[in-house]
Amino acid sequence: MAKSRKKPTEIALVGEVDDWEEDAIQSLLETPTRGECVFYIDSQGGSVYGSVAVTTLIRLRKLTCTGVVLGECSSAALLVLAACKKRYVTRYSTLLFHKMRWESEKRVGSREAVHWAKHFEALEKEIDDFQRRLFGQAEKQYREWTERGRYVSGKEMVEAGLAEWIELDEDA
Repeated sequence: MAKSRKKPTEIALVGEVDDWEEDAIQSLLETPTRGECVFYIDSQGGSVYGSVAVTTLIRLRKLTCTGVVLGECSSAALLVLAACKKRYVTRYSTLLFHKMRWESEKRVGSREAVHWAKHFEALEKEIDDFQRRLFGQAEKQYREWTERGRYVSGKEMVEAGLAEWIELDEDA
């Protein structure tokens, strides 16, 4: 008797991380441990903490994920893409690699700001190393793109071995 294969959970990551973090976490919690999911990504990034939360849950639940870049996958959203075992881009995909940026609308005292700056510097290095390990290859290329704050095309991702093509039937 053939086993019936359960369809992967499909999750749209559209907009800023704050727009999709909660729904993504809920969907991942509903996905069986060691299950599969597909992320459809069109995100300019946002909160690195939100992306860390989603990526951590992927790893904790030992999920096998596929990332499909529909349009943009930039900044913090790259961490989720990097956590995917399979990554797909189109010739129209755009990805922005850059160093973390500190942004706060909170009022903080100088002492707290000094502690935050030290924390931020350490966090930036840790997240960068984590993302590099998740991508697993093309380290030199990845570091160069990040240092330069570069927009990268789908073609460049494929050439670096970090993604595969999705062929679109443009005659349809």
